[in-house]
Formats: sequence, C-alpha cells, structure tokens
Amino acid sequence: MYISSTFESGNIEVIDATSCDNIRLRIRKDVGENHFQWFYFRVTEAEAKPLTLHIENAGEASFPRGWEQYRACWSVNRRDWKRVDTQYDGRILTIRLTPSSSSVWLAYFAPYTYECHADLITRSIAQGAGYERLTTSVQGRDVDLLRVGNPQAIPMWIIARQHPGESMAQWLMDGLLSRLLDVHDPVTSELRERACWFLVPNMNPDGTVLGHLRNNAAGANLNREWLEATPQRSPEVYYVRERMKTTGVKFFLDVHGDEALPYNFIAGAEGIPSWTELHAVRQDRYLAALRSASPDFQTVHGYPRTPPGTADLTMATNWVGEHFGCLSMTLEQPFKDTANRPHVDGWSPDRAKRLGEAVLSAIWSSWDSIA
Repeated sequence: MYISSTFESGNIEVIDATSCDNIRLRIRKDVGENHFQWFYFRVTEAEAKPLTLHIENAGEASFPRGWEQYRACWSVNRRDWKRVDTQYDGRILTIRLTPSSSSVWLAYFAPYTYECHADLITRSIAQGAGYERLTTSVQGRDVDLLRVGNPQAIPMWIIARQHPGESMAQWLMDGLLSRLLDVHDPVTSELRERACWFLVPNMNPDGTVLGHLRNNAAGANLNREWLEATPQRSPEVYYVRERMKTTGVKFFLDVHGDEALPYNFIAGAEGIPSWTELHAVRQDRYLAALRSASPDFQTVHGYPRTPPGTADLTMATNWVGEHFGCLSMTLEQPFKDTANRPHVDGWSPDRAKRLGEAVLSAIWSSWDSIA
C-alpha cells in the first residue's frame, strides 16, 4: 500500500501507513499557515483491503464544524465521485473504505484541477467566448477572463474560486458556462443579447495547484483583499478589480462553498454604507427567482445579516456592491449535502453544474429588477 499527493491539487502528509487498519495522516497547511482543511490523495495497491484512515489534525482545521455529518469523497477514475463512511470525534476524522481497485482517490470534495480549468477555458473559447488574460498569479499562472454576449450591453460579472479548496464553485461555473454558450437555449440567447458577461472561473490558480483551502501562493486570503489589493500580494484581485473599473458592474455574483452549513444560500451586501431599500427589493426578487429555478436552493438558512454600515469592505461582495451600487451577492454551496434535499452522493459536481444553470434562469426571471 502507498499513499501519495504529489500531483495537482494534492494535499496530505503521511505520518504512518504501515498498517491498513491504522493509517495516520495530517492535512498540510496553506502558505501563510493560517488555513487548512482541503485534502486530496491517492491510495494504491490496497485492493480489497479494509482501510481505516485517520486525519489526526482535523480538529485543528479552519472550520472543525465542517466535519460534523460530513462524508469524504472517493473515486477510482476521478470522474465519478461517491461518498464514503466517515466519522469525526472532535479531534480526528476517520475514513473507512475497502477499495475495489488497485488505485483509489480520496478528497474533501470532487476536485476541479487547474488542468480541468484549462479545458474549460479552451472549450468555452471554441464555443464562442471571448478571452482576456488579466494578469499572472503570484507564481506566474494565467488569470483568465471569459467574455460572452453583447459588448454594448450592461456588464454582468461572475467570479469563482477565490478560495481554491471550494472546488464546487468551479463545478457551478462549468455548468453555467455550458448553458450560457448554448446557441440553442432561448433563455441564454436573450441573456447574451441583453448583457455583456465577464466571467472569471478560477480566481486562485496557484492555490488550486498547491492544494490550498483558502490562500494564494503569497499567503493571502483573496476574499479579504478587495479594499487594498496589491499587484505583489494579491494580483488576482487587483487586476480583476481594475478591469471592473473599466467596464462598470450591473450585477455581481461571487461563487463559494461553505464548510459547515448543509445548504445552498445567498449572502448579500446588506451591511454596506450605501445599502437602500431598492437594493433589498432587487435582491429579494433574485432570491425568489433562484428558489423557483432550483429546489436545491433555499432562503431559510444562511449567514446572519450584517448590521447596516458594518460590512467588511475587504470582501468582494461588499466592495463591489459599495463601489458600483449594483446588486452584489455571494452564492454559497455545501461541502456536505443539502439538508433540505439530501442525496446518497451528497452535494456533487453534477448538482453544482445544475445550480449554475439555474443561476441563469433566475437572472432571466428577475431581469427587470436587475437591468
């Protein structure tokens, strides 16, 4: 038996793997050493052997509540991901699995690697999307922007993966882009005519490759960099922000994943100084439209609303909402499952992609309050 993680997005440290029934592991911290939770590794030559894997520093992770009622993801082909028996005792996360293959992959959530990202960009360009290379990341990887629709129409911005371990965010973008570029879809044909779409499917390419939960290669949490981003520490945010200033923003959605809450939900910019009743009406209409478009989305559970005037403007949704006066929201997805609509495979890439399609249906249904 051998355990490895020296591949793209991989993350695990092996303490002891001499016994199949007591494999001792640790998750490696992000650069900056203030976050960790993402894991992704491979077990080989253990076919038909009952494995008990202990992640011993789980209780020290960034969001320990995320392990409660959590089930790890596993795959033999890295395309089809299932859930596996997992327990958490307050300190150690224990995964039990008997592989049916000589090679099995385990992950915090189904990975969306930088190579998958490159395929998405290539496929989208082939389907007609315009392309801009906004900048390079701290380690020199391209930060990619896709442009879709009418250049003379209103600017709509959607970004994802500020936190690289939240891979469901890019699965959602995959589904959203596939539908937005579908020339046979009457809804998205109208949306392409009525808007110019600016989409950044992966804000944090370095963190994606390095197997980080939250930080980029400089140790910056990108969703705390929007007020004072710099080309040195957070070029990914700095150059997206600069491009927004040239286009303006009418609608903004920042796609994430939440470790603890077993729901899909929206967090708005209610706490920004310029928040008005008109903002509230527009947001409520969009939430209702998304709830109608997808039963996987709900509006009962989520983050507490930020009191007026107390918003953290270092966060994307708040900075964009305040700077441009637009409808600005964060969409959160679960790492676990949707408690309102549980499924044997938990929240999954396919369900995230479907929610991405529903995001567009909701925009269409609430168009009059957005435009």
